[in-house]
Amino acid sequence: MFSSLRVRNYRLFFLGQVVSNIGTWMQRIAQDWLVLSLTGSATAVGVTTALQFLPMLLFGLYGGVLVDRLSKRRALLFTQSAMGATGIALAVLTLSGHVQVWHVYLAAFAAGLATVVDNPARQSFVSEMVGPDQLQNAVSLNSANFQSARLIGPAVAGVMITGVGTGWAFLANGLSFVAPLVGLLMMRARELYVVERAPRGKGQLREGLRYVAGRPELIWTIVLVGFVSTFGFNFPVYLSAFADDVFHAGAGSYSLFNTVMAVGSLAGALLAARRGTAKMRVLVVGAVAFGTLEIVAALAPSLWLFALLMAPIGMFGMTVNVTANTSVQMGTDPAMRGRVMALYMMVFMGGSPIGAPIAGWVTDAYGVRAGLAVGGAIAALAAVTIGLVLARVGNLRLSVGWNRGHPHVRFVPREAQEQLAAAA
Repeated sequence: MFSSLRVRNYRLFFLGQVVSNIGTWMQRIAQDWLVLSLTGSATAVGVTTALQFLPMLLFGLYGGVLVDRLSKRRALLFTQSAMGATGIALAVLTLSGHVQVWHVYLAAFAAGLATVVDNPARQSFVSEMVGPDQLQNAVSLNSANFQSARLIGPAVAGVMITGVGTGWAFLANGLSFVAPLVGLLMMRARELYVVERAPRGKGQLREGLRYVAGRPELIWTIVLVGFVSTFGFNFPVYLSAFADDVFHAGAGSYSLFNTVMAVGSLAGALLAARRGTAKMRVLVVGAVAFGTLEIVAALAPSLWLFALLMAPIGMFGMTVNVTANTSVQMGTDPAMRGRVMALYMMVFMGGSPIGAPIAGWVTDAYGVRAGLAVGGAIAALAAVTIGLVLARVGNLRLSVGWNRGHPHVRFVPREAQEQLAAAA
């Protein structure tokens, strides 16, 4: 389960990310709380979130082009420094009493700009640290790292905001980036897997898009992630509405739903790390299970049943994320990996700003149960459709049977299926 941590360079990277991810979650909570306290407007909080994601939507593909040209380690030294600087700047403004809401907007947009390069660089740098054999394990542990921070960071931020104020939470986030910077500087360059950088030239963005379009296993995986993230991952809309409007239980139940889902996501990441391979059938089955469980949760009659369902939903959602991420990285030429991962992250992260208003409209018009059920149905239907497309492209057929008393579902070559039918 933790085999990639035997690689010294990745171990340094992982430990640095543990600290900075906790700081990032602390800043997210403190940032939203500060904007709400300055304006009293939930819309202003939404604007802050939108500004943080907007650069990825606008410039994400160009960030991938840059990453393919640059040393990923040096790029990360720059981006991690820039994100740490935004936290320290907000800390200084808040602690001195001069902070205004436009300062927070500007810091959120600046952090988003750094993310345009940081995300594809961080994703593609993993393969340079651990190589192809340990790639899925390392990607899975990165996800487990992030989910662990999701459990710890908000709790620490809540205590810090209540005790000493938001400014100190911003300062803690800014200083947390010292850990990944030290880790990057301590790495042994000679132990990294050498990847040829893309030369400067015109048309590299179009080249990246043509590369993905010409490979069904890449384009359809990214399309599936787009459907799942756009329509299935709108939990901020759904969970708050279930807590308040359906079960009338208040903020405590909203926190419970998020915590249980984070625990399930962490379990999903660790199971993916143990699995060791990224198979398309795992991706498709995981997405079908994820969507189906959302439909079941939409019909849950009680708060506790709904809360319990958040764990497997989080687990299968993380299975989709990790498996798709790994299969895209492993199926991509190293010289193109920055551009391909930029497209992947743009689709994955850009789904929420598009899907959230749609989920909100369905919820307002037909109720939150209908909203969650529709999102789950779209995700499951997309998974089934794309699974059939990939099977057709690969000349495969679905085989259903029993193995040692358990149902066994897999795709097999058409020739093998025909031979089995003839033998029967």
